[in-house]
Amino acid sequence: MRWKGRRQSSNVEDRRGRSSGGGSLPGGFGRSGGRIRLPSGGTRRAGGGLSGIIVLVVLFFVLRACGIDPLGMLTGEPGAGSQTTTTQRQETGGASDEMKQFVSVVLAETEDTWNGIFESQGLDYKEPSMVLFSDSVRSACGFASAATGPFYCPGDEKVYIDLSFFDQLARRFGATGDFAQAYVVAHEVGHHVQNVTGILPRFNQMRQRMSQAEANAMSIRVELQADCFAGIWAHYTAQKGLLEDGDIEEALNAANQIGDDTLQRRTQGYVVPESFNHGTSQQRRTWFARGLKSGRLADCDTFNDPI
Repeated sequence: MRWKGRRQSSNVEDRRGRSSGGGSLPGGFGRSGGRIRLPSGGTRRAGGGLSGIIVLVVLFFVLRACGIDPLGMLTGEPGAGSQTTTTQRQETGGASDEMKQFVSVVLAETEDTWNGIFESQGLDYKEPSMVLFSDSVRSACGFASAATGPFYCPGDEKVYIDLSFFDQLARRFGATGDFAQAYVVAHEVGHHVQNVTGILPRFNQMRQRMSQAEANAMSIRVELQADCFAGIWAHYTAQKGLLEDGDIEEALNAANQIGDDTLQRRTQGYVVPESFNHGTSQQRRTWFARGLKSGRLADCDTFNDPI
């Protein structure tokens, strides 16, 4: 993506390096507390008893106090000790600053796209803010850890992202390239568009009367529409001549790698369709491509069209 030298959004709040004043233990991608996030690799079953949980919690904080990253130890990532953790937390320049500039440009491009679309329909677009954080963050939707992944909080109309997620996107999920990263940002902004147009509030209201299976099925339609909205953004970005060879393939690959079926197959070896809440890899690719091809909101009606 040809992004350097372009306008950066002023709606970026950098909270990296700050203490959130609290937080939750790392969980994984998913949905809770009203946040809209990237998908989980499946469900976890509770077990081990209360005493075992207490021991694990105490051990977690003891290791963190010693400067050791227990998550890195569990995932087998090299250099998960104190030196790597300290380096990550102190990283405020270089590649980190360039990534901040990149997501700021992407956010600005989404602002231009959605301001134009809303204006064409005689409406005003209320731009979202983007919060950059490290480790954990407090939002109007509650606390979240970096392991949560990017998410949109309807309560404060902000997109939250720990930039280290993009490293995970490449290493763990095989989704490389700057346009794969741009797709993630555009997807979360898509949730904001749903929020300001009343789609998310309506869904959250209906979800209170739904069974878990019904809520999951409706959640898939919400997520696929956000993918389609990301495709609309990519459509207009392409018209500006900002795309480079391979960009679209990077976004489609990212959509494929974070499909519910692909994630579950990777993390647990089998899929549970009843637990899907973001859509399969094929569905996510299809709806992104649909928005990309037409650039029309009418073609993103995941609630009435077959998915």
